Amino acid sequence: MKTIRRTALLGVLAIGLVGSVSLLAVQDGAAVARPALTPAQMEDFLLNAPISNLRGISKGVTNSKRATLSDGRITHDAHIQTVDISKTVFQPDRGPTELNFKDTYRYNIAGYRLAVLLGLDNVPMSVERRVEGTPAAVTWWVDDVLMDEGQRRKKEPAGGLSSRRAGQIHIMRVVDALIANTDRNAGNLLWTTDGEMWLIDHTRAFRLDEKLKNPKLLERCERGLFETMRGLTAETLTRDMGNSLNKQEIEALLARRDEIVKLFEGMMAKRGEGAILYTQARR
Repeated sequence: MKTIRRTALLGVLAIGLVGSVSLLAVQDGAAVARPALTPAQMEDFLLNAPISNLRGISKGVTNSKRATLSDGRITHDAHIQTVDISKTVFQPDRGPTELNFKDTYRYNIAGYRLAVLLGLDNVPMSVERRVEGTPAAVTWWVDDVLMDEGQRRKKEPAGGLSSRRAGQIHIMRVVDALIANTDRNAGNLLWTTDGEMWLIDHTRAFRLDEKLKNPKLLERCERGLFETMRGLTAETLTRDMGNSLNKQEIEALLARRDEIVKLFEGMMAKRGEGAILYTQARR
């Protein structure tokens, strides 16, 4: 996984998260490479390409859908989420009661935009668009998925992680602590055939909790992620999140950021920076 520096924004979405994406078309039975897409082209495609073949997804509880988008030149699938639920008190089938519960498509867009600010490229692009008259998060479908996290755990022994994969999991844990993600189930973490980790479906993140729920999970932090996270400001988040996060949600995120930075700085003071921070190899 590579880390990248944010340089500018394209409209309401940022440049640089996924770099460019090469697509394949089939002509006369042979795969033909399409021109690589820039983030601006991907954004335009997700926002404007006609939607067809809208169908349900068996996994999940939010009635999300998969759709095929095509503009006559490019054809690609997208994940469509329209869930937008708010409850003062929510009692799940398992687990504790949650106050100020939200399950909303907006957080999928916020997850993407925050990943850009953090210099991460492991959250697929997500934009807001009306689908069948309803506001929705339209998210680039992750290609070449080899397995989800549940399948990986069955295949790989707990102590047998490569240093690269362990580094990816540390990144996931820090991001989930920062966004207060309450739903990082095994199906919301994907591994593609090139060994990369993708974090998807953040509709139950961005809680108002200012304290970390599981600080013991935070053992190490990728160096670039630590620096970009420490540099987040209310002004930057307010500008770049658009309407995907409100003021309270931004304030809670920054409070958790302060807790994470304080935690890692304390660990570095005791054990040394080299034992806590690491640099993840680029793709």
